[in-house]
Amino acid sequence: MGSPSPPLSRQIKQFEGELGVLLFHRGRNGLSLTQAGQWLQERGRQVDTLVKETEREVYRIGQGMEGRLRVGYVGSSVYGIMPTLVKSFRAFYPEIELTLSPLNNDRLTSGLIRREIDLAIARPELRDSEILSRPLLSEPLTLCAPDVLFPARSIVHPREISGQTLILYPEFPRPSYANTVLEACRTHGIAIGKQIFTMDVNTAIGLVAVGEGVAIVPQSVASMQRGGVRFHTFSPSIGETGLSINHRIDDQSIHVRNFVQIARTVARDLRNPG
Repeated sequence: MGSPSPPLSRQIKQFEGELGVLLFHRGRNGLSLTQAGQWLQERGRQVDTLVKETEREVYRIGQGMEGRLRVGYVGSSVYGIMPTLVKSFRAFYPEIELTLSPLNNDRLTSGLIRREIDLAIARPELRDSEILSRPLLSEPLTLCAPDVLFPARSIVHPREISGQTLILYPEFPRPSYANTVLEACRTHGIAIGKQIFTMDVNTAIGLVAVGEGVAIVPQSVASMQRGGVRFHTFSPSIGETGLSINHRIDDQSIHVRNFVQIARTVARDLRNPG
């Protein structure tokens, strides 16, 4: 190794002084690395590689190609948009770590505000000054009844369920989807008998299956395969229920923007099949 220029030589000596070790053997034939110098050289190469890899990873995260995204969703959405939405997002961004959490509206709201989740699929929307909510799609309210109540019938008049025990969800928090159902019943002259509250759509349908009452659910839930129940269309319709996509107003990350864009595209395709 040849001799370095005087300014560089001074810098090396200063560096050796700071470290308290010799990095070079100095002789008539120039400089050669000491064992400490060789170790420092190897570590320097490793650091250089790490810096370049870090720059690459930061760039890919900034471009939305890597990173993580935490999505909360209401349980009933798994019978509608969620499977297609998740599949579409993974197809475009396979390197994103996608975390999915079923939550009610109250926990979706608090999760967004506390930055525990990045996005929320809610029914119908989240109302908070820190949250931006966009509608995705609406679907008719549908009757879920024990299979012995209206056998071999696909259409039921709303008032035919007057006096039946109505199974509602969620019990908490309120107002919620349960209030949407109760308001629809009042508007269409459905005289509600006993009310049973439960926490989610799956439990509600389970209670219907054992004959505890009837439930009014989003139409997409009718895709569920469950023994002991039948799904019926209301004629005339008693209304619709909507899904929305929500995120913090101050969250403008590329991952959130990409997921919202795909969600709106999937919702449009579901509204206009073919």
